[in-house]
Amino acid sequence: MSAKDKHIITVYEHDCIKYDPHFYGKKITEEQFKALEKYHGSGTLYYSLVYKGVQFNAYVGVIQVGNLTIEVLPKIDRKNGDAYWRNILLNMLKRIGFINVSATSKSDLKLKSNSILDLYFELFLNEAESLLHKGLIKQYRKKEENISALKGSLNFAKQISKNIVHKEKFYVQYTTYDREHPLNKVIYKTLLLIQKINTNSTLQSKVGALLLNFPEMPGIFVDEAFFDTITYNRKTEVYKPAISISKLLLLQFHPAISSGKHHVLALMFDMNLLWERFVFVSLKKYLPNAIVTAQSAKPYYKLNGHKVVRLVPDIHVSTADGEYIIDTKWKLPANNKPAHADLQQMYAYTKYFNSTKTILCYPGVKDEIKEGGFYGEITPVEAYRCSVMTIGLESYGDNIGDWMKGIGERFGEVV
Repeated sequence: MSAKDKHIITVYEHDCIKYDPHFYGKKITEEQFKALEKYHGSGTLYYSLVYKGVQFNAYVGVIQVGNLTIEVLPKIDRKNGDAYWRNILLNMLKRIGFINVSATSKSDLKLKSNSILDLYFELFLNEAESLLHKGLIKQYRKKEENISALKGSLNFAKQISKNIVHKEKFYVQYTTYDREHPLNKVIYKTLLLIQKINTNSTLQSKVGALLLNFPEMPGIFVDEAFFDTITYNRKTEVYKPAISISKLLLLQFHPAISSGKHHVLALMFDMNLLWERFVFVSLKKYLPNAIVTAQSAKPYYKLNGHKVVRLVPDIHVSTADGEYIIDTKWKLPANNKPAHADLQQMYAYTKYFNSTKTILCYPGVKDEIKEGGFYGEITPVEAYRCSVMTIGLESYGDNIGDWMKGIGERFGEVV
């Protein structure tokens, strides 16, 4: 696939794209829709199927379908444009650790497009280049082969079955020390994948140079269980950043459905979880004299023969003045009024965690804090304190550090 074939569509969460000629929004081909339809059938939550198209859900990131790259951006509103929200998303991912900034191996990223997919590719290629420079790890392994010189020990059973005619051959087994380590195989497999699906001309020569210098490796099957079994030691610790990106790319790649033109690769992030993590990291850094913990669960109920179900608030803040439970929601509520289900959840948190106050936190255009309370069980008075807080993110511009500091300051006013 050449760079000139690259096609990019930028949309926002909850937008639609269709192959319907009468549709006024962003368009795809029917073949591309069929690839997305097949991928949706595997259980993806990233989008829903609609008439002649798909509608994106509360996930952001990038989906590549053949030579089409669909970039899905977050939004509060669209007045700042694609470049603003692309920059915001990338910086949020970096600040919360979804993009490992240290993985650049002390090399500056050179890409100008800053698309998420290209950025992950470049991070991986930088890591692979660094591993080659430092020297790939080796390991001892047992090997069997039919050769013309006696080496190691002779396998008599296979010598008789395979070399009864070829007396000049020896079927031997021996121990060798080489680079056919599982981690090297994963790196090689990822390089081949990037070579296959990369559409960025800036990266093409780098992929080619790495494959030219990287020793050819046999194939390796990878799945979630394989990556779960990987353990690192002093020698292999340097592989961690590259393997983490390999896992992301290899497990999210779905090969072409038929003709070889419409593979699917999705790097998508749940915007609700991203916002929750971003608020947590901001409070950890900018809320002084407080203990901030994420998802501190308590047992909630248990049915005989079943596992315990736990109640898990997003963020728990403990200060000298009390205990505060924070529930984060990325999507703004209709008419600026929290949904009944969200309020009921807050009430459960209030009672079960005996919190001084529960806080429901949204992003928004301007800062706003509304104080309130839940009625007591016996008397109709506001016995339990609660707040609904909107963080006016756009008032901080495009500086993500200012966003984080602003979140800490806003919460400092209510805890």
